[in-house]
Amino acid sequence: MAHEWNIRPRGRRCTICDTAFAEAQECVSALYESEAAYERRDFCMTCWDARQETAPPFSVWQGAFAAPPEAAAKIEPVHRETAESLLRRLVALEDPAHANVVYVLAVMLERKKLLVERDAKPRPEGGILRVYEHRKNGDTFVVLDPQLRLDEIGEVQRQAIELLGQPAVAPPPVCDPSPANGAGAAPE
Repeated sequence: MAHEWNIRPRGRRCTICDTAFAEAQECVSALYESEAAYERRDFCMTCWDARQETAPPFSVWQGAFAAPPEAAAKIEPVHRETAESLLRRLVALEDPAHANVVYVLAVMLERKKLLVERDAKPRPEGGILRVYEHRKNGDTFVVLDPQLRLDEIGEVQRQAIELLGQPAVAPPPVCDPSPANGAGAAPE
């Protein structure tokens, strides 16, 4: 069985003819399942219509190509983990113990319109594999929907909040009203 949470970036060229996609060009993206992983392939419409393959893709969706935005050199004084960066980090770990948190993060990012669900496939052993695509950069996430019960969601949210926890901020300096330092001067 393939790993469930691998991230696949959007291709900039057709898998078959190797022609670069133009902005807003209609294209087809497909996930193919293998023993080790999911492989994403992106096709121009001509190659998609003309392809000849023996095994059908796991998931298919059509859309307009949008080049990922150039990465801005943004320097943050303190690195803060976001829901997206936490999702990427947990996906890379491929730890089944984090499956519920990964799913909740994916749903959160879908509600924030950062991810869009492209497909859903039930698994014979239970659960549903949901295929999400990042709206801006085209990364693909295959996430197991563990079909949480309502009474389980609070605990999973607590785990996600704990994992997103911000580092402790140093308290502001305390004013020392003693005459030696001057009235109200902060200690040095």
